[in-house]
Amino acid sequence: MTTADKLIEAARALSGSVDRLRFSAPVTHVYNPLEYAWAVHASYLRRYGEGRKRVVFVGMNPGPFGMAQIGVPFGEIASARDWLGLEGPVGQPAQPNPKRPVEGFACTRAEVSGQRLWGLFRARFGAPQAFFAEHFVSNYCPLAFFEDGRNLTPDKLPVAEAKPLLAACDAHLRTVIATLQPEWVIGIGNWAEKRAMEALGDAPGLNFGRILHPSPASPAANRGWAEAATAQLVGLGVWPARGDNEARGTLTASSEAAGGAKT
Repeated sequence: MTTADKLIEAARALSGSVDRLRFSAPVTHVYNPLEYAWAVHASYLRRYGEGRKRVVFVGMNPGPFGMAQIGVPFGEIASARDWLGLEGPVGQPAQPNPKRPVEGFACTRAEVSGQRLWGLFRARFGAPQAFFAEHFVSNYCPLAFFEDGRNLTPDKLPVAEAKPLLAACDAHLRTVIATLQPEWVIGIGNWAEKRAMEALGDAPGLNFGRILHPSPASPAANRGWAEAATAQLVGLGVWPARGDNEARGTLTASSEAAGGAKT
């Protein structure tokens, strides 16, 4: 069984585990893109999950205009389609939220977090194959939660409801890391780093770190996220420092993402 096969098997198991969970108010709708966008998610794993990775980035959970639309972590539509080369059919959640419709690749809203994240990787590595040769991006929790039209993150769930969810997500993350055997696990934001350390803290030889979350809700992320994240990764020793020309490419990606945040 290849590493991609193992990731696909683990994702199927995670989807089944979290589908059995139930959540109370203020949660009104729960989306599981591993179910209704499975074809695209499996394509992502099959195309980019092959082989050992040196660095695994871990996000929190799907954004409403990214992974919740197409099943790709931080799946801003243009980045997933035009850079990652992913496409495929997307169905509907079990209980669609009329205030947060799933439109798949037809979604016209930009997921700014994904625009920034994939924009940085594109600026630094050029081709996706160059990035995925040593890196991988996963989300800790596969579910998107809504309170009517408002996005709810899993850290806001009641402890009793969060416990079985975190247990399932911990088990899945341990399988991902055992499969890809990275040297580094990098949380995208504080919560993702904390969850990774909780799930994997006893793994021998594994290094942990974090980068600033690229969400436009973060004032710090709106002041040059790509530069800040790059500096954090260079400071950790995950990435080497690069020359002025390459730095200008990163600045360009950051500027384009910031421009997208205004639209």
